[in-house]
Amino acid sequence: MKAAKEAGALLSYDPNLRLPLWPSPEEAREQIMSIWDKAEVIKVSDVELEFLTGSDKIDDESALSLWHPNLKLLLVTLGEHGCRYYTKSFKGAVDAFRVKTVDTTGAGDAFVGALLCKIVDDQSAIEDEPRLREILKFANACGALSTTKKGAIPALPTESEALALLKRSTIIDKIMSWIFFWFVF
Repeated sequence: MKAAKEAGALLSYDPNLRLPLWPSPEEAREQIMSIWDKAEVIKVSDVELEFLTGSDKIDDESALSLWHPNLKLLLVTLGEHGCRYYTKSFKGAVDAFRVKTVDTTGAGDAFVGALLCKIVDDQSAIEDEPRLREILKFANACGALSTTKKGAIPALPTESEALALLKRSTIIDKIMSWIFFWFVF
């Protein structure tokens, strides 16, 4: 981690909690938190948030209790409910995409991979909320698409598949807005 940081790498951390692989929950928490303060981008699932904070609440207060001074972006993935994001300057949520889910294995990995693919060469996107939201929509699309097939690796979507889902979603949003406008007015 030290060599990567000295070389200018963005340090990302996804604890990917698998309790059966640890001697105890306490050991898992201790080891996960042992490098927590070194990461600049951290992604936790709702289950990991509960585990790490000891709270059964999935809210801003719980998430921000994990914040540290070196952190640039904290993400909480919420499965079919999308994700929440936190930076030093802003916070918010991005909705999920509705898909026919077959297997959720690897959805978080697809999400993180898509996110990092988009910010690795331009980390300034983390400080620009509209750009970050677009990147998170793309990451949510990748995560959603990865649940539509069996297996983590075979289900990983291509960039064009994710962009097609984003485009379909935008068209549907416009149609729904138009229908709402005509029924309300």
